[in-house]
Amino acid sequence: MEWLTDPVLNGGGALIDFGCYGANLATWFMKGKAPKTVSCVTQQIKSDIYPKVDDEATIILTYSEAQVIIQASWNWSFGRKDMEVYGKTGYVICKNNEDMMVMENEEDRAGSLKANPLPYGIHDSFAFFTKVVRNNYSIDPYGLSSLKNNKMVVQTLDTAKHAAKTGQTVIWDEYYQQN
Repeated sequence: MEWLTDPVLNGGGALIDFGCYGANLATWFMKGKAPKTVSCVTQQIKSDIYPKVDDEATIILTYSEAQVIIQASWNWSFGRKDMEVYGKTGYVICKNNEDMMVMENEEDRAGSLKANPLPYGIHDSFAFFTKVVRNNYSIDPYGLSSLKNNKMVVQTLDTAKHAAKTGQTVIWDEYYQQN
């Protein structure tokens, strides 16, 4: 855990460690589009355990047609794999890695849905890498494992760190013109 809680070796705490998952999914959902603004608040709640880094972060990404709120925390009492997506006429609430509540429109009731298992190799990073290298498996340009997606994730987290440090909402285009 020493490298994970080292601000130099890992780059930060919960913001980097768990914020990357939300930024990865946001980039995928938005098909690689950069956010217009990035806001972030970090806290250190358990300074006795995490004396050098944040252990709580909330990141807000705004897009012209959406808003993404990422909650990155090392303070939950159990492992969380949940997500909520709200659209113009309905929602999907992922309770865990397979159980969902789905409402497609306001006239219908929400229903339960189980996610289908992912294809072989998706959960095993070495098997996935082998599939890409040996079988020329094609990754979508902004697929969850793509270089373009993950470059955007690193930029998003860097921008969030800057927003948290300055206490200011960062305008993406201005920040990346100067840096």
